[in-house]
Amino acid sequence: MLEVGGFTPLSTTDWPDRLVAVVFVQGCPWRCHYCHNADLQPRSGAPRGAWDQVLELLRRRQGLLDGVVFSGGEPTLDPALPQAMLAVRDLGFQVGLHTAGIYPDRLQTVLPLVDWVGLDIKTGFAEYERVTAVPRSGGPVQTCLALLRDAVRTRGLSLEVRTTWHPGLHDADTMDALGAHLAAQGVEEWVWQACRPTPEMPASLQAHWHPPPTPLLARIAQRGVRVVQR
Repeated sequence: MLEVGGFTPLSTTDWPDRLVAVVFVQGCPWRCHYCHNADLQPRSGAPRGAWDQVLELLRRRQGLLDGVVFSGGEPTLDPALPQAMLAVRDLGFQVGLHTAGIYPDRLQTVLPLVDWVGLDIKTGFAEYERVTAVPRSGGPVQTCLALLRDAVRTRGLSLEVRTTWHPGLHDADTMDALGAHLAAQGVEEWVWQACRPTPEMPASLQAHWHPPPTPLLARIAQRGVRVVQR
């Protein structure tokens, strides 16, 4: 049974242009410095029977919501995710997924069940350990990006690529190079989310946030990738 760490019955921001419920799946192997869902990082801690309660709430919202987004944590960590997605589809909902691209094989398994994906790319792939505190964590993300772009081309999957911007973690050359890689993959729009301070965030990161510099955004635009700031 899916390990549910939280549930939002109505959201207008977790899937563009959709009214959705959001299921937060418990567990993530990364320890990103700016994580705003740190309570979801441990695999244990989800309340017993929460998935059954979520299904009951979703049954009451049939016809009122467009879809259900599985978020986290890292939802592809949970082996029960495919069955949970099938249950949601059986209720008539579209399925969205938030993922950091940690597990390519598991992502490939659930892709046929998904209508939209928000892929969270942390930084340049060679720089991932600075953000996630896990060595070599950027490699699987490259694989997941390629899988998702293939699904966009072959079956019309909707994909949003986004990054949480913080000048203490991202320099201009790294982001420009990442923009070049995204352009080569056919990504035309790249969402940059403002980093929101949390109590767990190092003080240096809390104190020194500022918006991305205009010249950097112009460099990336010249590569054919439009940056959307949120």
